[in-house]
Amino acid sequence: MYQLEEETDADWWEVEALYDLCFAPGRTALSSYRLRDGVAPVRPLCLVLREDGVLAAVIRYWPVQVGGRRVLLLGPVAVHPTRQGEGLGGLLMLESLAEARRLGWERVLLVGDAPYYSRFGFEKLPDVVMPPPTNPDRVLGLDLTPGAWHGVQGDVVKAAD
Repeated sequence: MYQLEEETDADWWEVEALYDLCFAPGRTALSSYRLRDGVAPVRPLCLVLREDGVLAAVIRYWPVQVGGRRVLLLGPVAVHPTRQGEGLGGLLMLESLAEARRLGWERVLLVGDAPYYSRFGFEKLPDVVMPPPTNPDRVLGLDLTPGAWHGVQGDVVKAAD
């Protein structure tokens, strides 16, 4: 049976180990990590999914700003390699996005593969610039409220304190 819970400080090492397993070495050198450095995650949206106590999948969110507007930066999301293809990543996406909407967030940003994330409604954001080196074709956004990305453009920067 699955348990979906908010990530706690006690989960940190296990979650980091799953990210290390799922992503290439040097993942923390990516531009998105510079936006997260020294910034607290959005705790209610950072979720762990376990089956019988064993970590199967995780998702995290961070606050950033684009054009002076608050934005959620989604990621990373990871599913244990032995559990991929079971829909767990999609479950985390849908649950966390619904909660983000409920909490009053208006827009979400991520860096990822459009063919995968488009099924959740994400689209390319041509006027939003992630710090280099980020492929602009992988900068995607989702409106949690209608038209939330309209007119929001510019560089993605760390959230103001």
